[in-house]
Amino acid sequence: MQPSKRLWRLLEIERPEDPYYNLAVEEAVARAVGEGIVPTTLRFWRNDNAIVIGAFQCVSLEIRLEECIKYGIKVVRRFTGGGAVYHDIRNLNYAVSFRRPSPIPGDDVLSGYRAVGEAVIAGLEKLGARAEFIPVNDIQVGGRKISGMAGTLTKDLLFIHGCLLVGSNIEILSRVLNVPREKLEAKGAGSVRARVTTLRDELNREITMDEVKKALLKGFEEVFGAEFALGELTSWEKNKAEELYRNKYLTIEWNLGPCRGCPDRGKDEAILRRVGLAGGD
Repeated sequence: MQPSKRLWRLLEIERPEDPYYNLAVEEAVARAVGEGIVPTTLRFWRNDNAIVIGAFQCVSLEIRLEECIKYGIKVVRRFTGGGAVYHDIRNLNYAVSFRRPSPIPGDDVLSGYRAVGEAVIAGLEKLGARAEFIPVNDIQVGGRKISGMAGTLTKDLLFIHGCLLVGSNIEILSRVLNVPREKLEAKGAGSVRARVTTLRDELNREITMDEVKKALLKGFEEVFGAEFALGELTSWEKNKAEELYRNKYLTIEWNLGPCRGCPDRGKDEAILRRVGLAGGD
């Protein structure tokens, strides 16, 4: 895939201490690209001590309450599907928003996973990590997951985002996420620790976020033929992010979600309140 050079916007907008704001910005940027207000955008950002659950998941089925309280971990629902993900400051999140028709053959979420995965893999290889894309939406190194992706598709938008385990605390990850044993066994692993890895562990050295970002940028440049210009949020995006932050991502209603099939919706609400959902009291 080598289209003519395209100018992409690069964003490094984050509030690591506030996962609710970070997810509001994530959606605002995606909407802006879909509406043609801004060009194709790659965003790098981080959360510190948060669990981000998929749009259709049940809180009480995905996390371990007492462990979240112990480690001060907040819980927030994203606008894309998929599974729960643990974030700390040593994770790097990447998000790509394409206005459709996108430059990706197939122009759908599954094609997006593969194309964005190829770019991330190209970047990881520049750091010395040999990775591979495992359908539907995983990137693995040495048979262990180092990044997973989620996405959404509308008439005007193809959006893919993922979380890269750079140096995350796998011990805490394994304690706060409630991963069914059947799921681990289906992946050939007996525990969460055996299922995932970090870039630090694979390279056997400490690595800075700047190193990782620069390598990933090169990967996206090669795979998509992109050139990057560092940008800022537009006034439209700032206003939309603030609206989403106050009226959606800070609310118990959104973070509880549909919870279809959950045994106890009241338990979910108690979890969110006890882990300190801003605006939830």
